[in-house]
Amino acid sequence: MAEKRDYYDVLGVSKDASQDEIKSAFRKLAKKYHPDISKEENAAEKFKECEEAYSVLSDETKRKQYDQYGSAAFDGSQGFSGASGFSGFNAQDFDFSDIFDNIFGNSFGFGSSGGRGRNAKTRGADRLIKVTLDFEEAIFGCDKELNLNVVEECDECSGKGGFDEETCSRCHGSGTITSQQRSIFGSFMSQSTCPDCGGSGRTFKKTCKHCSGTGRISRNKTITVTIPAGVDSGNRLRLTGKGEAGTNGGPNGDLYLEFYVKEHKFFQRVDDDIYLKVPLTIAEAALGCKKTIPTIYGNIKLNIPAGSNSGDKQRIKEKGVKNETNRHKGDMYIILDVQAPYSLDREQKRILEKLADTDLSNPEINKFNKFVKEN
Repeated sequence: MAEKRDYYDVLGVSKDASQDEIKSAFRKLAKKYHPDISKEENAAEKFKECEEAYSVLSDETKRKQYDQYGSAAFDGSQGFSGASGFSGFNAQDFDFSDIFDNIFGNSFGFGSSGGRGRNAKTRGADRLIKVTLDFEEAIFGCDKELNLNVVEECDECSGKGGFDEETCSRCHGSGTITSQQRSIFGSFMSQSTCPDCGGSGRTFKKTCKHCSGTGRISRNKTITVTIPAGVDSGNRLRLTGKGEAGTNGGPNGDLYLEFYVKEHKFFQRVDDDIYLKVPLTIAEAALGCKKTIPTIYGNIKLNIPAGSNSGDKQRIKEKGVKNETNRHKGDMYIILDVQAPYSLDREQKRILEKLADTDLSNPEINKFNKFVKEN
């Protein structure tokens, strides 16, 4: 039988190495030689050798035996088996799950957190619903009744799922079942969620019929929500604690409302500004006038200067949206739209023909007429 390498040499540490140094060395070597990821030659054998060395040196009692008697303390030779109580090394005698969890993140099945934390308070899921608002509701805010299907904590069992709680007899309250797995590389310990308690570590003598043991029930309910002034399409409002119920006494999730605002027949909103296209007759545009203009806050009188044209814009300060979210108040913009008459009576036609005989041109018309003549 070939003589085993010194365990300290295998891990590459000194004989007075601390436990942290031994653990750190093994982690590096395990990551290097693990047969599922290593491309090193004889990786499986090297990995098993490191595993064996670590199982001894990480145990203070075994380490003292090894320092005194060498590997003979564990192979049953020279009478050490009975004296020391060791009958040879076996990987199943040592749990490597904490090491491999840190190195591989449980991806290789050397131990899983399984039901760990199942008893911890868990926050409920968030929800998102879409809410349609009229133009005025979005501008000025409103109280809106919403009909929702919500998942809440069961009132009958206080969210536990049953009555007369007791520790799970199968996992003894841990929420996990530990089992041994054998492979060509040795034996390993793995953990899985306890099938009896679902990882909670507890069972009940009587299951709650109201929630069928889930601890949660679905309800249809109506809530009244205050919509702040100034919301716009795509904006979201968070209602804290109005989402789905948490588990194990954890807090509820949040409810998010996403708004869709209907278009107005005349007003157009751009951010917090309001735009309004105002039609003018030819006479109003040419002579100027005092025009009654609707705003979202009521009617005002606006002076339309003589000689106005389609597309001219006037700004009315702070007649836009008062946004409670960003504490900003927009402006209103009036866009003039000069309209030619669709039909004329005899008198209107006579007046316009008489006007046509006069010089009604303006600089723009003169420029165009000059361009025509030059071409």
